[in-house]
Amino acid sequence: MRHNSIKIITAKRAGFCFGVKRAVDMAFESAKRGDSVFTLGPIIHNPQVIEKLKSEGVLPTEDIDDAKIETLIIRTHGVPLEISERLAGKNYDIVDATCPFVKKAQQYAKFLKEKGYQVLIIGDKDHPEVKGLMSYCRNDVVVVGKDDALPKLKSRVGIVVQTTQPVSVLKRFVSDAVEQVKELKVFNTICNSTALRLKETKEMAKKVDLMIVVGGKNSANTTQLAHLCRSLSVSVCHIETASEIDEKWFLNVHKVGITAGASTPDWLIKEVEQRIRGSFSD
Repeated sequence: MRHNSIKIITAKRAGFCFGVKRAVDMAFESAKRGDSVFTLGPIIHNPQVIEKLKSEGVLPTEDIDDAKIETLIIRTHGVPLEISERLAGKNYDIVDATCPFVKKAQQYAKFLKEKGYQVLIIGDKDHPEVKGLMSYCRNDVVVVGKDDALPKLKSRVGIVVQTTQPVSVLKRFVSDAVEQVKELKVFNTICNSTALRLKETKEMAKKVDLMIVVGGKNSANTTQLAHLCRSLSVSVCHIETASEIDEKWFLNVHKVGITAGASTPDWLIKEVEQRIRGSFSD
């Protein structure tokens, strides 16, 4: 099956953000220093990167008491406060790869709680980053996801946001909150990289016949990119690797856009680009 020449556009902001690149670099550096290197949970939400790290001897674990640990790496999403406190008493090396933007959000959540605000976290309550934020409020906190209605709030409310949420979601909840509360303090903890990536993807999706979104199926920000493209009524395929590409997707396609989540390495994006260029493009 042959196709007409297909123009390929790859998003400039596709792939690793600052925080993820920093964490992955720290993990590979740790691998060089010795054996028994573990990450507390998957360091990022990308199965291919996790497998690559495993091949270098860096294994994920959920057990901070594992006797085999000599070096433990804290993942980009951070950990709950109680885990940090327990880790302080360990005699193995701790490599803290928490994204600096997540750290800042944790500090703001703690500040708001200490100042007597009811803390409202906007994000996915099951996401490890949000679980960490909740712990800095000793779990006395209200969490709302993008599709939730705002519950009844107290008179003084402070807001922090999961770093990968869209700005539009923050705007909606702030607008709803001001109708209820007397005092509202908002810390916009959304990572600028997330907002710019969404903006670029939105503009690209309007100009192509097909969008390929590359990244972990378990990655919140990658899934968010796919949802955004679908909302714009463009054909979308969310894949993790080039091996998932199906020739049928490219029938009657003249222009294809490629974007990728913040946890997607450049080599996976390039493999997708090369597969399309080699098979379906002149």
